[in-house]
Amino acid sequence: MQTLINLFKNNLREYGMIIALVLITGLFWFLTDGVNFTPLNLTNLILQNGFILVLAVGMVLVIITGNIDLSVGSVVAFIGAVAGVLIINMNVPVWLAVIIAIIAGALIGVWQGFWISYVGIPSFIVTLAGMLVFRGLTLWLLDGQSLAPFPDSFQSISSGFIPDLFGGANLHIFTIVLSVILSLVLVYLEFNKRRTQLQYNFEVAPLWTTIVKLALLLLAINWFAYQLAQNKGIPTVLVIVIVLIVLYTFIMKNTVMGRHIYATGGNKKAADLSGIKTKRVVFWVFVNNGVLAALAGLMFAARLNSATPAAGNMLELDAIAAVFIGGASMAGGVGTVIGAIVGGLVMGVMNNGMSLIGIGIDWQQFIKGLVLLIAVGFDVYNKNKG
Repeated sequence: MQTLINLFKNNLREYGMIIALVLITGLFWFLTDGVNFTPLNLTNLILQNGFILVLAVGMVLVIITGNIDLSVGSVVAFIGAVAGVLIINMNVPVWLAVIIAIIAGALIGVWQGFWISYVGIPSFIVTLAGMLVFRGLTLWLLDGQSLAPFPDSFQSISSGFIPDLFGGANLHIFTIVLSVILSLVLVYLEFNKRRTQLQYNFEVAPLWTTIVKLALLLLAINWFAYQLAQNKGIPTVLVIVIVLIVLYTFIMKNTVMGRHIYATGGNKKAADLSGIKTKRVVFWVFVNNGVLAALAGLMFAARLNSATPAAGNMLELDAIAAVFIGGASMAGGVGTVIGAIVGGLVMGVMNNGMSLIGIGIDWQQFIKGLVLLIAVGFDVYNKNKG
């Protein structure tokens, strides 16, 4: 028991948010009589929050470096407008329009990263200016009106599903197969990691805790996959989010770039003295955030099936809230991609659950604000205690 307590204390930030997600989900399961756990609602939860999770992945890297980006909501709207003008007005092929939109997002990141990294203007000011600039450009591009509809091939970015290669009638068999394969991969990776740690005489958790953790994780994954399989299977949005999670988790944990990002946010002066080119690190983090904001903009426009001047309003605050709820620190140097995803899911489950039980938008905003305040307060408490 003491081992379990110590394990929880050492991972309080990570496990605390996961436990909070489980408790919030259980609360709304009780309040909605299980409606939030139906296959259709779980699918809708993914479709409604996929673009926020993409924004959270980019935002967590920005916040780890000790910066902030207030412009991503406006960038989402601007990229949607670019896609709308190209595809609807100019009949540009969807694949080419997507590439142009992603490049536009990268150029936005270059623009903002230059002012922040090499000119030295605080990110709050640069991205606040970007919020206004790109919202204005959106209004100009769309002439204050919405463009619709997009072709089906573009809409599939946010409304498409992975086809069932096994031709299941009432159950999406391919989804079940993928969940089993994923489970086997996770088991292999966990025990391979444990074997490597033992080989180098590192301290490892008891075997039974590893087995329990894996069992709970695999139960959650396969239950979730089974629910999706009862509807239409795996949404394209979920595939995009999973690819980003795997890619950016690997980058942050196993690459030099990831270590440089943490070092830049943890102590910029020390990082400079150790030879890390912190200006370049921050610059590329903002370029990356521009690309992911562009991807989220395409997903959002495909979800709405229109390019509208009001798109992306307040999405930057949802992304920032997801990152802080997921355990990132205001001071920089702390945060994980998985934590940001968990924070985004907390926000998504709360939004979905409160809508299902009929709570008005006014009280929804009030409750989300309190959750954000408590999460950051929890972070400050842990830091002071440490």
